[in-house]
Amino acid sequence: MDSSNNRPDHEVAIIGGGFSGIGAAIALDAAGFGDYVVIEAGDGVGGAWHWNTYPGVGVDIPSFSYQFSFDQRADWSRVYAPGRELKVYADDLVDKYGVRPRLRLNSEVTACVFDSERHLWRIEIAGASPVTARFVIGATGVFAQPRDPDIAGLADFAGPRMHTARWDHGVDLRGKRVGIIGTGASAVQVIPEIATRVDQLVVFQRTPIWCLPKPDARIPGWLAALLRLPGGKFLPRWLSQAFVELTFPLPAQFGARFPLLGAAGRRQGLTHLRRQVDDPEVRAKLTPEYGLGCKRPSFHNSYLSTFNRDNVTLETTPIAAVTRDGVRHTDGTEHAVDVLVLATGFARFDDGVPPYPVFGRDGVALADFWQTNRHQAYEGVSVPGFPNMFSILGPYAFNGQSFFGLIETQMRHITRCLDRARREGATLVEIRTEANRRFFDEMLARRHTQIFWQASCSNANSYYFDRHGDVPFRPSTSFGAAIRSARFDLDDYRFETRTADPRPAAARKNQHTNDIHTPTTLAPNE
Repeated sequence: MDSSNNRPDHEVAIIGGGFSGIGAAIALDAAGFGDYVVIEAGDGVGGAWHWNTYPGVGVDIPSFSYQFSFDQRADWSRVYAPGRELKVYADDLVDKYGVRPRLRLNSEVTACVFDSERHLWRIEIAGASPVTARFVIGATGVFAQPRDPDIAGLADFAGPRMHTARWDHGVDLRGKRVGIIGTGASAVQVIPEIATRVDQLVVFQRTPIWCLPKPDARIPGWLAALLRLPGGKFLPRWLSQAFVELTFPLPAQFGARFPLLGAAGRRQGLTHLRRQVDDPEVRAKLTPEYGLGCKRPSFHNSYLSTFNRDNVTLETTPIAAVTRDGVRHTDGTEHAVDVLVLATGFARFDDGVPPYPVFGRDGVALADFWQTNRHQAYEGVSVPGFPNMFSILGPYAFNGQSFFGLIETQMRHITRCLDRARREGATLVEIRTEANRRFFDEMLARRHTQIFWQASCSNANSYYFDRHGDVPFRPSTSFGAAIRSARFDLDDYRFETRTADPRPAAARKNQHTNDIHTPTTLAPNE
């Protein structure tokens, strides 16, 4: 089918060595696609669990759900596993399923360029020769690329400064004055851990987070033994999946239809806050003024009570600048700190997913396509004009379930496409413009049920909203998304075998330009 100069280095390239990349590799092998490479920028696998090693790091979804359905462990130490156990799980998976020989670590992708003539992707890698692949699976996540805050003077700070996603374990916090900017999910975990060892801790909060009690505990020996029995994992897994669905996908994606779920969560959060925090003034500062689910909530049993400590200060006055010796506020006051910790989150679709430029048919940049047409991808997987490229976490892929469920759902979709391409001898697989339009319009038409569009979210300052005013989350149950991945119409894709195109390049470019879809269902910021 291909002459030697048109044969790529690999049939499939997976970009990212976190659990998305590992799950993609395992799924490819299971489907008979063994000619792949996993390209990872870091020096180890695990993604977020490789990079995030800050004190207290752990899962915020029960471990019975935060794992692959086909490889459920019986040796988690807690209901909510600590981060180090997820890192071990990642390494165990790549060894158990034979992925390690096909890993390329310390290989930072700097660009992906589609060759329309040869029907393959050229993947540029920093300091190394390019890799070519017929198909590319984007498996980069959202919790690995740290985002520094846009605060004047940040680079002028004289002391140690670190992001939670790049924790410097060489910095001794004992007896130090520490400032931490941000009160998101990472901060909720790290603040209670370091408060007991520092001299003073100042927490700079812009928006309070909903913090709910965490049903966590050590897994007792009898339960661990039960999990090892045939069928012993079924009930804990089922209960965990139901808990996860009830605590985020349903209230977030269907908040308008099931308001009682959100109301019950808010009552639980306010009760937890009242029981945990002694000072009414501090309690008021920690009380969210937006609805539960408008931005990512957290679960923790000692975060809120940490603010009862004499050495912990909650500061809510806006920050004007970081100085050489501390943090100055808009009212002129300044907190002197020795160490500055940034718990300011990660890159979003707008500026970091994927974390490298992608150029599709006729050199169109993916970033430009999304800038012009809003973030969109058919079933969260494929974008028109970018053939042979699939994503695990594209726009409208994630609904709030465990990422492991998402990975399995998306790979079911992708392997169906690859299997048909192999059966037909196709070298190009591209989502049809009309199919993408239909899916995107469906997502927009259904979003009125989501919590994000209710009045209670108007002042949430949520990073869920992109630059277009959209929230590219999938308004669906987890089961519904899984069913769609197994039953979507494969004719929504165009399968083509490489042949010479007699048309001039300008004609091909004009056709692609005319195919680009700008939705008319809703105005960009409606």
